[in-house]
Amino acid sequence: MAKNIKVKPGKTQSLIGFISGLVFIGIGLFVAIPNFGLFGIFWTLIACVITGTNAMNAFGKKGVSMYEVNIENDSSSDIEERLIQLDSLYNQRLITKEEYDQKRKDILEDI
Repeated sequence: MAKNIKVKPGKTQSLIGFISGLVFIGIGLFVAIPNFGLFGIFWTLIACVITGTNAMNAFGKKGVSMYEVNIENDSSSDIEERLIQLDSLYNQRLITKEEYDQKRKDILEDI
């Protein structure tokens, strides 16, 4: 049985992305649009999308996942291996603390 975990960036990473996005929106409004016209508008719209996505991740509860991690759970896998794999995902910041706690609970319930 396989399980897909949707992964979103951490709050700190999203906050940095949000602040950087605001800077790029400013560059778009005051530099890119006046000097480059249509390209400046495109630049500013992309900066708005990136800023909005990061704002949702930084300040929202759900946020926007950036990718999925597929965890294979076959009957031959060892509980210890599954916990080590889960720790690795958490230490690499690919899953949140809440996702880590829930999955760890699920794994331990399989014992």
